[in-house]
Amino acid sequence: MIGLGYWGPNLARNFDRLPGAELAWVCDESEERVQRSAPAFPRARSSTSIDDLLADDTLDAIALATPVPSHARLALRVLEAGKHCFVEKPLAQSVEEAEQVVAAARASERVLMVGHLLEYHPGVEALKQLVDGGELGDVRYVYSNRLNLGVLRPDENALWSLGAHDVSVILWLAGEEPYECRAMGESYMQEGIEDVVFCYLRFPSGLAAHMHLSWLDPHKERRFTVVGSKKMATFDDMEMERKLTVYDKGFDESWSSYGEYIARSGDTFSPRVPNDEPLRVECAHFVERVMDGEEPRSGGEAGLRVVRVLEALQQSLRESSRAARV
Repeated sequence: MIGLGYWGPNLARNFDRLPGAELAWVCDESEERVQRSAPAFPRARSSTSIDDLLADDTLDAIALATPVPSHARLALRVLEAGKHCFVEKPLAQSVEEAEQVVAAARASERVLMVGHLLEYHPGVEALKQLVDGGELGDVRYVYSNRLNLGVLRPDENALWSLGAHDVSVILWLAGEEPYECRAMGESYMQEGIEDVVFCYLRFPSGLAAHMHLSWLDPHKERRFTVVGSKKMATFDDMEMERKLTVYDKGFDESWSSYGEYIARSGDTFSPRVPNDEPLRVECAHFVERVMDGEEPRSGGEAGLRVVRVLEALQQSLRESSRAARV
């Protein structure tokens, strides 16, 4: 495990407890972080240098939870050293970097997996099953809200920090990439770093998607809504019990008058969603793919697709900024 800041210890804890996996190393360039985290993993060796891990021939895989600007660079080193690689989202800060990492994984024949955590949430998996099973009908549009009065980040805006989660889920639900990506945002707290962003995506099938991303908001929301031709559904991660709700709502063609539609408002129900910890499911999935060599759900190609959309949205964000119009 490399990176023992906010998220790394959570990954380390899960890998350490998984059957079939052994946490062999914990590493961070900060000696203070290493000393703080190492006691929680007494069987693991500790280091402040990635070189120690890369030189360990007994090590099969490395997980990266380092600052975003270092993701691609460190993932390349891990893969070129012949080790499987789990890297936190996003895979890279540019399409060019992401393509290099994917190519390295292909050349080394090693597993590359990106930590798009929400794809492993049982509630989102259940939503995906509803979409793929046709229960909602033809999906017309999807919208997401990821809001909070959150931590201000000096090295990434709300699009890259929060949007990576929602883009990965929307692409997974859609099963296709958008042909049009638009974004507008504002920088209220730090000049040049957007803390609120609105995004709009259009897909070849006719599907549309909208994202509201902000760490400058009085509400804490983590919600996806999918509107289909038959039914509608909402995944709300802030709900304790009703993570997923299906609404039998829509418009039906009136039998009494050709061409007219009447609103339908039927039953609302919440399917049972397993209470499995998404992070544990994600870590277990990585270990399974290392063992069988199959492509992970959020593998390198999926990570590249997310970066491709984020980069297109960032370009639109740049072009629509107030500074660009002065």
